[in-house]
Amino acid sequence: MSAAQPPTSDAALRDFLAEAEEILEGVGSQLTDLADMAEGGSWDPDLLNAIFRGAHSLKGVAGMFGFTAVAEVAHNTENLLDWLRMGKVSLAQPVIDLLFRSSKLLVVLLRATADGTLEQHQDEIAAHAAAITACLSPSDSVSPGSLDRLGLPAAILGALTEYEEHRLQENLRQGRQLFVIHTTFDLSTFDQELGNLTDLLKAHGELISTLPSIGENSQTNIDFELLLGSQRSEQELATLLKGRVVSVAGFPPQPAIMASMAAAVPVEEQQVTTAPAGVFPPTVADAEPLPADKALPPVSPPSAAAAEEKASAKSLSRTVRVDIGKLDLLMNIVGELVLAQSSISAIADRMRAEGFSRMAVDLSKAAKGLERRLGDLQSGVMDIRMIPVGQLYEKMSRIVRNITREQGKKVDLKLFGAETELDKLIVEDIADPLMHIIRNAIDHGIEPPERRQALGKDERGTVRLSSYQKGNHVVIEVEDDGGGIDVAKVRQKALAKGLLLDPAALTDREALELIFMPGFSTADQITDVSGRGVGMDVVRNNIAAVSGMVDIETWPGKGSRFTIILPITLAIIKALIVSCAGRCYALPITSVVESLLLSPADIRTVENKEVITLRDVTLPLLRLDRFLTVERVDTPIEQYVVVIGAAEKRLGLVVDDLLGQQDIVIKPLGDVFRAIRGISGAADLGDQRTILVLDAGGIIAEMTRTGG
Repeated sequence: MSAAQPPTSDAALRDFLAEAEEILEGVGSQLTDLADMAEGGSWDPDLLNAIFRGAHSLKGVAGMFGFTAVAEVAHNTENLLDWLRMGKVSLAQPVIDLLFRSSKLLVVLLRATADGTLEQHQDEIAAHAAAITACLSPSDSVSPGSLDRLGLPAAILGALTEYEEHRLQENLRQGRQLFVIHTTFDLSTFDQELGNLTDLLKAHGELISTLPSIGENSQTNIDFELLLGSQRSEQELATLLKGRVVSVAGFPPQPAIMASMAAAVPVEEQQVTTAPAGVFPPTVADAEPLPADKALPPVSPPSAAAAEEKASAKSLSRTVRVDIGKLDLLMNIVGELVLAQSSISAIADRMRAEGFSRMAVDLSKAAKGLERRLGDLQSGVMDIRMIPVGQLYEKMSRIVRNITREQGKKVDLKLFGAETELDKLIVEDIADPLMHIIRNAIDHGIEPPERRQALGKDERGTVRLSSYQKGNHVVIEVEDDGGGIDVAKVRQKALAKGLLLDPAALTDREALELIFMPGFSTADQITDVSGRGVGMDVVRNNIAAVSGMVDIETWPGKGSRFTIILPITLAIIKALIVSCAGRCYALPITSVVESLLLSPADIRTVENKEVITLRDVTLPLLRLDRFLTVERVDTPIEQYVVVIGAAEKRLGLVVDDLLGQQDIVIKPLGDVFRAIRGISGAADLGDQRTILVLDAGGIIAEMTRTGG
């Protein structure tokens, strides 16, 4: 085994150190609690399981980043913890010492990983492996009595895992009575009710096993058999659970079985040696030796550098995990400072116009310097908020596995662009829309294996999830190689629902937009996955809430592609300030394609819609005052067209004037205004005015929906 550090980027190394250090901090704290419990003669198996999961997670993270030395030590530690969980090794003081030494060694190796000095610790790694191997040698013990004599139902005994059998034996050794608790829950709420019952039972004993069973009302209910070990009597437990469960059956401990269990306890468990009070667990270099038959092989003295590393209490990484709410507060403060800077600049301009030229110049220079520093601060806060889209990919992978298993389909999920970064809040808000799209792609798009083979396709379908940055936007695409969307069927459903009078009046692209209508679905049958007509409406609403857009392309027999276009951030953005009917509005500059002076002679009417021709392309127009139903006092002399949109969708927004660009902070309007399409929030300007912020994606979606 070579402990050489693999080549990796600085960013990847920082991510690894931050994640590994957090895991080890948790493991270290839990080990201290475990040692305290062991001194008292008993310990919580859930705590040991938590430490085991921590070692397992560290092994996985180290393996993923290619740090094999750390992964090997974590793997060996995980093996020791697993033997402890299974009762194959007793929790004697020498074993606790070895666990602390493992934790300390992992800390040393993480520091060596940061410094690139892993090669210097090969002897310690080898000594640790040898010590673990010695502990895992099987000990002589008397075979416990047969569990069949307990009288427990055969169905429960046959379903117990090796770990659950061990915990059953431990409960018998401790003189606890066994209970089989039968309960039934409604399918729609069983997860929450089962969780509540589990918490209650854990407060009065150890929940050894939870097994689903077949009940009388399997169509609407799900039954469970819970195996509990407790010091309480059957009557006490029945009273405690009255009204919550169907039945409680007690199985008192039998003396013969208890005697065989006690005889099976290894000698070292009956004679646990504990460390004196106040003695800190030993490190890798200074731990007390294990017993002669499990002693550590000789280890070469650690270097001075290693000793200094072990003595250091400094963190391994320079990463700090911060609640997103604190970053929101900081970003709002930065936004207010930006507005204050704009006010100072405006004051400098007025002073210059009123003859205070010298003071105006000085003030203007100070405002420019403040603007540069605020730009740096804004950029820094934005970098903190940005996270890779890949954090969503793992969740989507689990969803694909679950759905394909339920439906008996074979689907490969291919992921691209995991490193693309988005604002943390936007990533959270698009998780549900992305889930709905992928679920529909598998349910409606991907055909069953036999159908795909009949069509000459590979029996395994493919869903491709990719993301990339395009200008000031991030594009996320979900593409499948299924049967595509039947546009004719969409028209038929729309006609049946009364949404259309003449199906031929819509183009294929306009017809596809109908699937985003509330309650619209082309599914012939309602399933657990889709068909209720709620998913795609949620998709559009949630994406529009973050000023995003969603587009559909489909190819009959070949598949479909959903394209989601999102702004990189919604925190502090640059906006175009426009005026219309005496009011001012802000348009995020990321939604603005271009602007031009509108000539009345260029306006044409096509199917009762105003359009203009822009570079040989027909551009539909929307008068902002009519869309917002704002009453106009006078007729403007001239008007402008602001071309808004993303991807292939374009719309010309007719306004009275363009007032320039300004940095703004979008603030929510509250639940009362949430249903208003085309408005994403409000913003304060430098002159203390508050204006509405227009949502380009919402405006385009609303016009498409109404055919306006």
